[in-house]
Amino acid sequence: MRCVFILLTIFATESVIAQPVESADARDQAAAARRILDTWHADNPERDDRFLHLVCWTPSDRDFPKDYKPRLTRIMGHIQDFYLREMERLGFGERTINLKYDAKQLLVLHTVRGRHATSHYAVQSGNEIRKECLPTLHAAGIEPDRETILILCNLATWDEQQLRFTHKSPYYAGGSYRSGTAWQLDSPELDSRNLGLTKPMIRDGQYGRISLGKHNSIFIGGIAHELGHALGLPHCKARPDEAVRGTALMGSGNRTYGSEIRGDGRGSFLTLAHALRLASHPQLSGSVKGLRQDASASIDDVSIVARDKSIQVSGVVSGDPPIYAVVAYFDPDGGNDYNATTATAVPSADGRFTLSSDALVSGKAGQLRLFPLHANGSAGGQMSRTKYRYSYSVADDGTPDLSTIQVQQQLAPIVAALAGGDRDKAISLAADIKLAKAATIAMRLTQPSVPTQDPAEFDGGSSVISLTDFTTTSATVGWARPAFNRVPDNTMLLESGGQIYETGIYAHAPARHVYQLGEKWNSLSGKVGLASGHRGSVQFEITGDGKTVWKSQVIRSDNTADFEVKLDGVQQLELLTHPTDDGPGADWGLWLDPMLKRKLAR
Repeated sequence: MRCVFILLTIFATESVIAQPVESADARDQAAAARRILDTWHADNPERDDRFLHLVCWTPSDRDFPKDYKPRLTRIMGHIQDFYLREMERLGFGERTINLKYDAKQLLVLHTVRGRHATSHYAVQSGNEIRKECLPTLHAAGIEPDRETILILCNLATWDEQQLRFTHKSPYYAGGSYRSGTAWQLDSPELDSRNLGLTKPMIRDGQYGRISLGKHNSIFIGGIAHELGHALGLPHCKARPDEAVRGTALMGSGNRTYGSEIRGDGRGSFLTLAHALRLASHPQLSGSVKGLRQDASASIDDVSIVARDKSIQVSGVVSGDPPIYAVVAYFDPDGGNDYNATTATAVPSADGRFTLSSDALVSGKAGQLRLFPLHANGSAGGQMSRTKYRYSYSVADDGTPDLSTIQVQQQLAPIVAALAGGDRDKAISLAADIKLAKAATIAMRLTQPSVPTQDPAEFDGGSSVISLTDFTTTSATVGWARPAFNRVPDNTMLLESGGQIYETGIYAHAPARHVYQLGEKWNSLSGKVGLASGHRGSVQFEITGDGKTVWKSQVIRSDNTADFEVKLDGVQQLELLTHPTDDGPGADWGLWLDPMLKRKLAR
């Protein structure tokens, strides 16, 4: 039997804030999802307790923080209770993280002393610290790549006399229903007993002058937030109708955790979308059925329509293991998914579902991502890599523009046919496309031409022509092979910043594309961006005869930049795509609609 240890804490200050009643729709969805989950898990059940494993790590020149065992027992008990209350509130019953306790009811902690002194480590040292923890975990019979791990790093400095705090600890996480790792810090002033304190005021190196209680909210909330990532939860913020409850934990809720205890707002909460995802997690479900099974899902008959100032999505979902819910993220540009809001639906017996959202941001492009949730805990891929992703924009008056989705939906069967190796079917489907832009893209995908002429040799009558109609002198990319007018994976489409483009150059950083112009062209214009679904960061550069004529700012996944450069008298053109300080990972750079222009002789 699963054992949930709930810690009751007496706070220095307690303020009771009336909480809004949970909506009937949310509890109905929870009940319907539970019926699907319970039915599947009851058939040939595989019960097992999965535990969160905690590691206390310290550099070689430091002792562990004062009273770390009882403090962390209180802190983690408080977080365990938070997840329990939120899951119960939303209708999922007594589901929460599993913690191990010893005979004295203290948390089981694995202690590790690092190989180096404090000065050696920094915020970026997470992977190094994790490697140092592996021998201790293996010795305890724990396989970190198959479990959920929380590493508490002793890289904070607390001056009890001066009431000053700084840290350089790793502070991030990642994971799924199978495994995950979270890094956070520990420090002697952190204690769930202090969440209610409005005094003393301390000086935090990042947040300035704040109360000790607020300081505890931030860093104990940080543990709860990063643990969510280790369990597979992405970021999201509260919709306006949810915001009456407080701040979503996986948005900025790490900073408001426990604020209600001080009478400082409503605190943090779990969204229904994230409770649905957690409901099937082996850590909370007590079941390991299908844990190693590769899940498969499809959403057919997808309809995405604008209804006044909302977007409505419907379709038919199927999958193995069974799908018990569909979660949608409506993610406006900017904010790296912190600003995404959610909508949810539980499919009927025949797989049909409908969901909608009016929590759209006026004047912004955005991306809709759909995640089918499987009964074994799988969520159809990581946050940015779901294949069910659609770009939209919202006018200043709040009206959704779904023209990009319309293009994407018309091209979807053609892309699927090409991905499956059936070019004849793709060509047949392309003949029926109605939208002009989609038809042009379909032609380029199904009947790709291989340019043989460089720009210096061009003698046609056009004054404007796509750079992709010409061959390169040389082309190198950082991952896969050079590709033109498509990206080199099954998504194929040149999608960036909420738009789909007809022509473009795939340029995973570091990349270099060289063209011979022969002094025949006057200018080059277009856009640069990152392929949708890739969260890298790159910098683009154009050179003419070795001299830089344009260089972009750092471009991230949610923005594009225009360029137009003069090329009078230029013999050789180079397009350079550079990785930035975060390395080349996910740096799927794109040169979009690059157009060469020249003046024709009269």
